[in-house]
Amino acid sequence: VIDLGDFAFGRPSRISATVRMGEGEVVDIEREVELGGPIHSKAVLILSRFLAARYVPDRPLSLSASLVFEQSYGPVEGDSASVAELTALLSALAQAPVRQSLAVTGSINQYGEVQAIGGVNEKIEGFFDVCRTRGLEGQGVIIPHANVRHLMLREDVVDAVREGRFHVYAVHTVDEAVELLTGLPAGERGEEGRFPEGTLNQRVEGRLIQLAELRQAWSGKGRDHDE
Repeated sequence: VIDLGDFAFGRPSRISATVRMGEGEVVDIEREVELGGPIHSKAVLILSRFLAARYVPDRPLSLSASLVFEQSYGPVEGDSASVAELTALLSALAQAPVRQSLAVTGSINQYGEVQAIGGVNEKIEGFFDVCRTRGLEGQGVIIPHANVRHLMLREDVVDAVREGRFHVYAVHTVDEAVELLTGLPAGERGEEGRFPEGTLNQRVEGRLIQLAELRQAWSGKGRDHDE
């Protein structure tokens, strides 16, 4: 949200993520170049701990990941992009494309629950204005369910939602968000402790296990070489 005196408006930002084998670090590029504030940096640490605890609780987190706000040249602060950042990481790990017709805002905790954020009306209306300029074709915004009671949208946004030309989705968890964004079922662990085959969570877990095994194999090669 951009504040100009007594006027505020939302501006969409694009977030990208990359992943490879590493030693468990999630690099917040905004922080590295001193554009990220402490609350934003805290949010990145929270989502990285969620990633480790959910998918590889009994293995080392063996990835090197990076997150960045593309073409952002000013300070980045707050935790309202943490759902979007986690979604970008999960998308990269699962190799599951994200729908570009949906924007997402929300804070996340260490248990994958989506938490309320500020400026929800400005953020929805900002993305709506961009979409209306390009043509409304069923785009939408994902928001925390906790923010539903704060909605007080402009009449043109309400009309577009009523007519099905724009959507506002309220979610409780990151699993609900990624299902909307990727079109894949998130999946829940069964009695045997595994995610169902073909679900996004199963693909993420499989990739992280693969990276852990690759790291172990490379470590073994290093020891053999030293000997």
